[in-house]
Amino acid sequence: MDNRIVIANCGAISFLVGLLYSTDTRLQANAVTALLNLSINNNKKTAIINADAIEPLIYVLQTGSPDARENSAATLFSLSVIEENKVKIGRSGAIQPLVDLLGIGTPRGRKDAATALFNLSIFNENEARIVQAGAVKYLVELMDPAAGMVDKAVAVLSNLATIPEGRVAIGQEGGIPVLVEVVELGSARVKENAAAALLQLCPSSNRFCNMVLQEGAVPPLVALSQSGTPRAREKAQVLLSYFRNQRNAGQG
Repeated sequence: MDNRIVIANCGAISFLVGLLYSTDTRLQANAVTALLNLSINNNKKTAIINADAIEPLIYVLQTGSPDARENSAATLFSLSVIEENKVKIGRSGAIQPLVDLLGIGTPRGRKDAATALFNLSIFNENEARIVQAGAVKYLVELMDPAAGMVDKAVAVLSNLATIPEGRVAIGQEGGIPVLVEVVELGSARVKENAAAALLQLCPSSNRFCNMVLQEGAVPPLVALSQSGTPRAREKAQVLLSYFRNQRNAGQG
């Protein structure tokens, strides 16, 4: 940690950013890895952004070796921890290559891309960009427990479900059955995020509401309403009460 501060204070950042365009793949990979390590220090995140690193990092994300692409995604994630950087990175064109990495990257590359996309999706303006870049299809695929990424995929989907185009994409890409499955089988935090996504989907569309019910969501939601985290219990109770009101209205 001490060395990171010394290296950055010696003026290394701008030289490392320049090396991201190197045609020597090993040099490029070492430069991006060094920037990733420097970015762990909060004070250096701003220095990296101020050295105009975003475009070169996107270049590595698109053209680098698998290792370099992973570390570029991880660096963008690290930089996006700072609020104003979420805006800059989202507007710079980083989202499409991050989504591409989500689809075709190594397991670690996919995790780094998903984590970066989660951070970026916290800023409203980026949500539509992430949906338009085709992320929902990959996120639904990554909800397969075998991928080892259910928690990250559900966290991003839960943010994307807050906008109309996100909800439409989740419905179209087969996201509803897997969200219901996660409410039943996921970890406490994952169940909470899945319930949050369903709570966005059901009131927005009768068709989605019926799909959720047909997938057998009520028993796992009842269980969640009794034994989940406080936030998950609240979401499950609101959903169950919504289903009851819909049923009563239908009978009336």
